[in-house]
Amino acid sequence: MTELVDLADVRAARELLAGVTRTTPLEPSRPLSAALAGPVWLKCENLQRAGSYKVRGAYVRISRLSPQERERGVVAASAGNHAQGVALAAGLVGTHATVFMPVNAPLPKVAATKGYGARIELIGNTVDESLVAAQTFAERTGAVFIHPFDHPDVIAGQGTVALEILEQCPEVETIITGVGGGGLISGMAVAAKALRPDVRIVGVQAASAAAFPPSLAAGEPVRLPAFATIADGIAVGRPGEITFNHVRKLVDEMVTVAEEDISRALLMLLERGKQVVEPAGAVGVAALLAGAVQVRTPTVAVLSGGNIDPLLMMRVIEHGLAAAGRYLRVTVRCSDRPGQLASLLTEIAEHRANVVDVEHQRANPHLRLGEVEVALSVETRGVEHSDTLISALRASGYQVVLTAEE
Repeated sequence: MTELVDLADVRAARELLAGVTRTTPLEPSRPLSAALAGPVWLKCENLQRAGSYKVRGAYVRISRLSPQERERGVVAASAGNHAQGVALAAGLVGTHATVFMPVNAPLPKVAATKGYGARIELIGNTVDESLVAAQTFAERTGAVFIHPFDHPDVIAGQGTVALEILEQCPEVETIITGVGGGGLISGMAVAAKALRPDVRIVGVQAASAAAFPPSLAAGEPVRLPAFATIADGIAVGRPGEITFNHVRKLVDEMVTVAEEDISRALLMLLERGKQVVEPAGAVGVAALLAGAVQVRTPTVAVLSGGNIDPLLMMRVIEHGLAAAGRYLRVTVRCSDRPGQLASLLTEIAEHRANVVDVEHQRANPHLRLGEVEVALSVETRGVEHSDTLISALRASGYQVVLTAEE
């Protein structure tokens, strides 16, 4: 078994990070505290330098390179957050970085990584494919490969998040965070279990990209045959060898959440918490909102990153509104006569719902002669309001079909 990182390693990493990283704030969450009937706090690593916790581990790893290694430069692979952390750390240490990113990496993350001075190579459809390309580059050029999670220095650096949490909330009972390759939760578990063995450490993965549950069941890292999720920051197909051993020994529970849960969490964080968080950074909150895990409070959920593509944010907000019952897409069939559309829209307005867009369809072969189909996007105040509106329209004689039902 690979030797585990220990508390001394994490404390040494914290000394290296003094003056480099920020001690990010711990903010209370009223909606989550009400839902869980106890204090819930948000550890805002989305406000960290480069927008995520990743700079912690990257800096610790790169700062310990020898002068000869720094001369050769560093190489990494990432969907975005590790890329930015490596690029920033390399600049601070005084070496040059090459970063391999998937071809579909969010453009803002690509631009930010370039902005920190790294050279970008877009290769592969997943981080795993980019990792292979980065390792090949390292072998060919002599550049030092900076693994995104599976290295003791990286794990120790990420563990400094837990040291801050225990100082900011000494009474914490549960720490919950998103999990991709396992670097963050491994480091935090090392620190938390050494200082407070009673603290529960809970990991959360996107259900459509969850490599840890089958790996833990098998007793060894298992590669997923396929995976896809909006939470690109934790879309990792196989746990690391080192991180797997940490998680198996130190993490209390690993749960999964659906894409709809993640969307709903992002919407809540933006609307109620005033926090801009990327999907991977919100999965811990998603698990709490969805009731995917039973926790003891006080609970701290780590918002691990805030680097979200604005276009993705628009889609996620719409999806989150729909998941919360506040955004309806419906198709209404009615007679094709003058004034019918006005009557339909008036009835919707009388129920205080807001029509976002309207589209007529007369060419559908399933329509009867003299019948028209109207596709509507409608904003409502929630599930109950949506149900009331649909019932009222049907009571008025309209044939109403939810888009999801088609």
